[in-house]
Order: sequence, then structure tokens, then C-alpha cells
Amino acid sequence: MRPLKVLPVQVDVIASRQEGLISAAQLDGIGVDAQWRYRLVRQGRLIRVTQGVYDTDVVPPDQRSRADLLDHLRRRPAWLGLLAAGPGSTAVGLCALALYKVKGLPRTIRSEVVAPDGLWRPARDGITFRKIGGIVTGRFGGDFRIASVADALALGVGQMYRDDAVAVMDDLLHTRSATADDLARAHDLARGHRDVEATHSWWRLPDGRSESPLETSARLACLDAGIPPDTLQLVVRDPDGAHLGRVDLAWRLPDGTWLLVEIDGASVHTAPAAVFRDRTRQNALASAGGSRLLRFTAKDLRGRLVETLEPLLREAGWAPGCYDDVGQPAVLGPSVVSTGAAVTAVLPVPFEA
Repeated sequence: MRPLKVLPVQVDVIASRQEGLISAAQLDGIGVDAQWRYRLVRQGRLIRVTQGVYDTDVVPPDQRSRADLLDHLRRRPAWLGLLAAGPGSTAVGLCALALYKVKGLPRTIRSEVVAPDGLWRPARDGITFRKIGGIVTGRFGGDFRIASVADALALGVGQMYRDDAVAVMDDLLHTRSATADDLARAHDLARGHRDVEATHSWWRLPDGRSESPLETSARLACLDAGIPPDTLQLVVRDPDGAHLGRVDLAWRLPDGTWLLVEIDGASVHTAPAAVFRDRTRQNALASAGGSRLLRFTAKDLRGRLVETLEPLLREAGWAPGCYDDVGQPAVLGPSVVSTGAAVTAVLPVPFEA
């Protein structure tokens, strides 16, 4: 059997920057002509994804073994659109946000791109060719362009569910990739796009203190149930001023104690160092007194979270809007409890990895 012809090393170099994809024009540029590409496809060494675009990874995308699989599945449609449309094309909408590495995007996004001439074209192989005028763009990946964050969000927000859209805006604020003014501008731009009417109330919900999409979902679940947290990322100290930790969601109860909630993501909190750190912090908070600490995972966000918190807050006489959140740390300990109540133990809610 004749040995397989070795591909130029540039194939992997180029494809690695493009989520494993490479265009026919790029292959031509490194000597892999049409006849060779035809043989590579027949040999199963390249996968033709659409006209003029090939995948160098022959494993189906959702079956690949990658630590960043979900991000890969979001960025791949963006590169597919750019490579299909060719140099000078622009990534827009959710594809642009994926290339900006924004957290909170839906797992599955469709390929959207503006062709170099800006004209509409019929969709093919799952790629939507947009005609959008007047958008702000920047250079990306050498020969391509990418819509500004505001323009990308304006187009993409109507394609997401509320929790995803707010999580995206939270992340943009948290990472300082966008300001409140940028979001306001994106909202104005979005008014001209389809499917935006239902989103107008969403633009009032972002909070840059949320550090993950899970925290955003937890906050929104509580908001929907009428028990919005009094504050986020609460810094807690003991009476001597020693730092005890920072807690994701917190409610100030009428008796002066705190109800504290941590949202544990499996990718972060199941690592051995994180487990040890979380246990140390939990023990410190319990020892200080004056608080209850509950921990939840993603499975709890639309069920156990609210079912656990709502009766506790009701029994404590808590009401929304009574705490003046000016960002000050909380000082825990029996000595600071206004009612003089005994130290409150940690509520035994099971932790699930």
C-alpha cells in the first residue's frame, strides 16, 4: 500500500487558530490543491463542512475530548461563517460574542456572518449571511473582522433565553469588556432587530458582581420568587476585622444575622484545593456565628434553591428592599447580633458535586 502523503505542518498551525477549521483558499496557499483535498476527503483525513471549508478533526464536534468543549462548540460556528464567507467577512451576533470569549452564551449557537460585500445571501449548511449596515467592527484573525461588543449584543440578545442574555451582560460588566453605557447603547441598537420586544425588561437586570452564569441564574431564580438577594459578593469579617471570606448571595435578616448562599460550580469547587478552601471558609463562618451558610449546585437552581430559601426568609420576617446595600463588609459574631440571639449553626443542606 502506498504511504499517505504527509500534510504540510502549516495545516495544523492554521487550523489550531480556527477551532480545527481551514478554508480551501488557505490550503491552496500552502500547496494543498483541489485534487489533493479531494483525496484527503476520500481518505477520511479531512471533513468537508461546507463549500470551501474543511475540518481537520474527523471526530464529530460534540464527541471530541477537550477541556474547553463547550467553548469550542460555540466558537466553531463563528469560524465556519468567517471561512465560508472569506477574507473581509465579519462575525456578528452570538458568533462575535463567542469569539470575544464571553461567558453565559447558549450551548448551541448558529453560524452568522456578514459577507465582505455586505450583501444578503441565501443560507447554506447552517450558515446565515446577514445584511447589517452601520455596525462598528474591528480586525480579527488577520483577514477577518468582528462586530463591536455593543453591536454583537444588540443582534444576539433576541436569540437567547433571558437567563443566558443576563448572564452574558453580567459577564461583560464583570470583566469590564463593556460598561453600563455600552449596554444602554446596545439596547438602543437592539430596538431595530427582530425578536427584541420581549427583551426590554432584561436590560435592567445585569449586575457585574455576578462572577459566573450559575450565580446569575441563582440570582434570577430568587428574583422571580420575590426573594432577591440583599447583596452580592458580600465580604464577611469577624469582630476583630479578620477576613473570613466572600459569599455569592446574602440576605440581611431582621434579627441582625445573615443568610448566606454559595453557588458551587463543579468545574471549580470539586478540585481538591477548592474543596479544602471551601471547607476552611465554611468552618470559619460557622465558628464566627451570626449567620447561616447554605451551598447549592446547578441542579438546585430551579427547585431546591427557592424551596429552601423562601420559608427560611418568611419565618425570619425578611422583606425585600429593607437593606441599604452600600457595599460595606458584614461583621459576623454573637456580639453584633442585634437581638442577642445565640450563635446560629450552619444549616445542613447537602452538597452535591
